[in-house]
Amino acid sequence: MPIFQQWLQPFGELDATTVSPRNTGGTDHLSFDAVGLPGFQFIQDPLDYGTRTHHTNMDTYERLPADDLKQASVLVASFVYQAAMRDQKLPRKPLPAAKPETQRL
Repeated sequence: MPIFQQWLQPFGELDATTVSPRNTGGTDHLSFDAVGLPGFQFIQDPLDYGTRTHHTNMDTYERLPADDLKQASVLVASFVYQAAMRDQKLPRKPLPAAKPETQRL
């Protein structure tokens, strides 16, 4: 958390200030977490997330707020840059415990 808080400091004016250890839902980062790699997610504005058109053929890029895309692009680019420029790897989560042979299927 302290690493991400530091990385977010320059973006307070963009309303990007929250770092949370809580999982905010099923995202692509979960497959990384499952094998002990540092996976993380950004908190998404729930705007129109629960509509009937979400994940349908009516859920198109034209419906995305341009300002939200610009903000997200800046933040993601900054996080990728900061991660790439670190002298050390990001801290790793403990590897999941191996399942007993009888539970593997």
